[in-house]
Amino acid sequence: MINDAGVFGMAVIRFVFHLLSGLALVAAIVAGTLDSIQSVSSSSVMLTSLGNAWLNLDPESLTLAEFAVSTYLSQDIWRPFVAPVLAQPAFAVFLAIALIFWMAGYSRPHFAGRFSA
Repeated sequence: MINDAGVFGMAVIRFVFHLLSGLALVAAIVAGTLDSIQSVSSSSVMLTSLGNAWLNLDPESLTLAEFAVSTYLSQDIWRPFVAPVLAQPAFAVFLAIALIFWMAGYSRPHFAGRFSA
């Protein structure tokens, strides 16, 4: 039988994953709203990539992240793995991150129900 501290710890971990999922979902909604405003104002579909959004928000941190990945992990990781993700629309990347965090924090309901012994 799992003690109360283990159950509480799992509840905290699930809460943190759900909180991160909610924050990523809010970021996806903001990015999608900005893209839709730009699309309406230009009368054509405008999708902002994650790389462009990051570059507009903080260009120094983008170059710092690239430097850190090439220094601490490998120089061959950035172009084939990180660059394609940065080329995707920002709202889609944040939606995928929100889904991954939600799935990580998901707990299946008990088979017999809530009030079973």
